[in-house]
Amino acid sequence: MKFDQNRVLAALYHSWSIVTSGQWAPDNPAKGQCNVTAILVYDLFGGDILKTPLPDGEHFYNRIDGERHDFTSSQFELPITYSDTLTDREDAANGITNHELSTLSGAFERHY
Repeated sequence: MKFDQNRVLAALYHSWSIVTSGQWAPDNPAKGQCNVTAILVYDLFGGDILKTPLPDGEHFYNRIDGERHDFTSSQFELPITYSDTLTDREDAANGITNHELSTLSGAFERHY
């Protein structure tokens, strides 16, 4: 699968749901989706998983070909200051279930 950030974002937007994160809301579909999204993007396109500490916990996102891609940044009202701390899939998987990831993966494949 070839990485195209615009196609990825569009597919994610249509793939996120209450099943992929209990924090999902119709007016904020990216809410709570950072872990599961970072893992899906990593599994499909490689690169790195990065994180930044925020007041409500760690925020996960990706780096592909040296460029930061935070597909869930729209969940925040204000821009965040990134620390770009390198982490791994296991760290990002804390707090999500296999069901959330498989649901997002299946929906993403249909929409990409």
